[in-house]
Amino acid sequence: MSAQLLTPLRIERLALEHGMRDTPYVSGRGPEGHPRRTDVPTVIAGVAGALDPDVRPGELVVADRLRTGSVEVALPSAPLLAGELRRAGLTVHVGTIESTDHVVTGEERQSLAAHGSTAVDTESAYLARYLDPRQLAVVRSIVDTADDPLLHPGTLRRGITALRTLRRAAPVLQEWLDACAPRTILRAEPQSFCAGVERAIEIVERALEQHGPPVYVRRQIVHNTHVVAELEQRGAVFVQELDEVPEGATAVLAAHGVAPSVRVQADERRLHVIDATCPLVAKVHQEVRRFTTAGRTVFLIGHAAHEEVVGTRGEAPDEVVVVETVEDARTVKVPDPTQVSYVMQTTLSVEEADVIAGELRTRFPALQAPRRDDICYATSNRQHALRDVAADSDLVLVVGSANSSNSVRLVEVSRAAGAVAHLVEDASDIRLEWLRGVRTIGVSAGASAPAALVDQLIAALTALGDLEVTRRGGVTENVHFTLPREVV
Repeated sequence: MSAQLLTPLRIERLALEHGMRDTPYVSGRGPEGHPRRTDVPTVIAGVAGALDPDVRPGELVVADRLRTGSVEVALPSAPLLAGELRRAGLTVHVGTIESTDHVVTGEERQSLAAHGSTAVDTESAYLARYLDPRQLAVVRSIVDTADDPLLHPGTLRRGITALRTLRRAAPVLQEWLDACAPRTILRAEPQSFCAGVERAIEIVERALEQHGPPVYVRRQIVHNTHVVAELEQRGAVFVQELDEVPEGATAVLAAHGVAPSVRVQADERRLHVIDATCPLVAKVHQEVRRFTTAGRTVFLIGHAAHEEVVGTRGEAPDEVVVVETVEDARTVKVPDPTQVSYVMQTTLSVEEADVIAGELRTRFPALQAPRRDDICYATSNRQHALRDVAADSDLVLVVGSANSSNSVRLVEVSRAAGAVAHLVEDASDIRLEWLRGVRTIGVSAGASAPAALVDQLIAALTALGDLEVTRRGGVTENVHFTLPREVV
């Protein structure tokens, strides 16, 4: 047996077993309950009462913590299981489940709710005493709430609704059991934040400390939804354009750089501007200015819609030609083929960019290159490390947002190396079907993704079985960029 599903009551088992091959084990009710085994990944499923007023009968609560009295344990499995249940069309809340040895009502219920708990049952935390919390998942379907207590004429109807929800969850729980197995994680190094991203985030943090909220940021400071959400909670306000910023306010320009026209607009609105442009992106802007001032047409190798490319092209729109593909390089035309140069978006695939540049060199023998490579060190290092990992992996998971160019490139590099690869925002995006038959998983993260998200992803996978984590790569990055004087 590689995993087990526990239900405290037989009626809960009846609700689940019709959608499963593995018959749940009835562990028993209350503190006296006991799991069948204590040494395998375990799911506890059943019914519960809601403490959070936003949780309604028939909805699910997945525990990220279990608490009884002063004893509390964290369950890393929560985002992975909650994500899969939501994709099955179920309404899922994630939070603390409190366990008591009796049904709670009235003031006691209010007290537990004030503690921050989401739901209450009479078994989960007690069963967890026998189990490894790293390999435990808990899901409960809600029967009663503070407004609709357990001892109430409507309990039968709500109970049937909760049991039906459990039945709908059964196929997901079976898939969870099927996915349980020991695995190896190959963690590509380096990964996550680069120096430019760290600098940009610190600029916003310092601006908030020095000026107080709100601090306005044009576009996403870096391309990661988690980073943006955290800064929003601290008082950053993200806008698309500077005309949304009140005159005279503090505004931060994002790491991807902007066209000169944006700076003109900032001056016109008398904004206190703090420039968080990555110094490596600023270098590309400087190259474009140098080339175009000398009367040369500049090929900008990159993706036309990406913010970095939009900003770079804005330095000289009439003299900069965006080249996205090899086909573009084969057909592009310029006024004077002897006066041409090229620059690159900093977050491209190294191999793809080199092929495009090679085609341009073939067509334009006088083509002038930048003084130094434009693709940043972090992009190159992450691609190189992951290429080796992908060759030895059944599956590659890259943590990053869909609008993060360097993260998307990591997925492409993995697939080119022959691996099945997926981009995930966090552990909640992992699909259990991806894990069928998979024993070795390569893991990396884009330069704008927090390292904590990788740690959480690996912890979530541990819930499905023992993991052996090996770090691959080993390039040490010691690049550091100074902060602009406005926030020093």
